[in-house]
Amino acid sequence: MSVEVRTRPLTPYLTGATASRVLTQLRHDKRTIALVVLLPCLLIGLIAWMFHGTPVLDQFGPLLVGLFPMIVMFLVTSVATLRERTTGTLERLMTLPIGRGDVVIGYAAAFAVLAVVQAFVIVGFAVLVCGMDVAGPIGLVILVAVLDAVLGCALGLGASALARTEFQAVQLMPLILFPQLITCGLLMPRDEMPAVLEAISRVLPLTYALDAMQQLAAGGTWVDVRGDVAVVSGFIVGALVVGAATLRRRTP
Repeated sequence: MSVEVRTRPLTPYLTGATASRVLTQLRHDKRTIALVVLLPCLLIGLIAWMFHGTPVLDQFGPLLVGLFPMIVMFLVTSVATLRERTTGTLERLMTLPIGRGDVVIGYAAAFAVLAVVQAFVIVGFAVLVCGMDVAGPIGLVILVAVLDAVLGCALGLGASALARTEFQAVQLMPLILFPQLITCGLLMPRDEMPAVLEAISRVLPLTYALDAMQQLAAGGTWVDVRGDVAVVSGFIVGALVVGAATLRRRTP
């Protein structure tokens, strides 16, 4: 067996066909849809119920709206993509005249559609049902939530290359996400952390995602969050590039 490493240009038709195939699979997977859409709403609803009559939801709700989509989409994407790898679907796909970029962008686009639906449902539930009050523009809250979910997808695509089984993919979640949760400023302000941890937090994407949500919760506008949005978008592109680099076309 030899490995072909030539890079093929992106083909919109092939990218769209890949995304359509993945979306068709997701549409028939009711449990995954329930996990992606309903689980975050359930968790936010429980928190709103527990702290009813207090400002806790208004203070931490926007952070959770940004956090839950990333975690859930990372889990779903890494497991689903690894299943495609282990069953040979990706291997067979790469024997066709399709570029690695078409495959990765197609997968990312499909999961991004699911991420958009998830973000709208979560934000709508938190604001309209739970009564979460956001001082900043609600449209920007949805945008950041979508980017957080897409970031989870991109990291999941990259993580699927490191695992050999679905159980290993789940095990990678603490390795990749927990350090970000600890240093992103959710547990304590970043400027009060030891200097080393504060420096580490600056190179982790969740720091900027939650910083944007904190700015919006406090009444920030696009000017306040555009830097964070740009950094998160850069991490998404970087993770997709890494994911594309892990695909190999094998020929006899």
